[in-house]
Amino acid sequence: MMSKVNIKTDWVDKYTFISSNEDNQSLIMDAQVDAEDSKKAPTPMEVVLMGLTGCAGIDVKMILTKARQQVRAIHIEASGERADAVPAVYTKIHLHFKVSGQNLDDKQVARAVQLSAEKYCSVSKMLENSVLISHDYSVVKSK
Repeated sequence: MMSKVNIKTDWVDKYTFISSNEDNQSLIMDAQVDAEDSKKAPTPMEVVLMGLTGCAGIDVKMILTKARQQVRAIHIEASGERADAVPAVYTKIHLHFKVSGQNLDDKQVARAVQLSAEKYCSVSKMLENSVLISHDYSVVKSK
């Protein structure tokens, strides 16, 4: 059986929208359309990158936890290149994972990042046919 996700999105003012899930957890999105406008929240395209980093981060944390790695922090930076034409879709996305912890095994971190990208991250799998997604990582020893 397929699971179903329902989201509701409401216009607030100018170009600001609030999206909510069925648990009433919400996210604000905005756009700077005119030079005099100020953006109050991430754009929908920034939210796509946030979703990708969140999905990949959850996977990496779960895989490293199962591998009994002592993770203290996971920091993920995403950079996306967008097409110059409308629609300005992402053409390339790069993710850099910085994983901190005690006695971390470099091979386990590499494996976690690779498994997330190739097998587990739903957002990555959904995007991979239209966007070139690359990954790298660094391991930081902490106390």
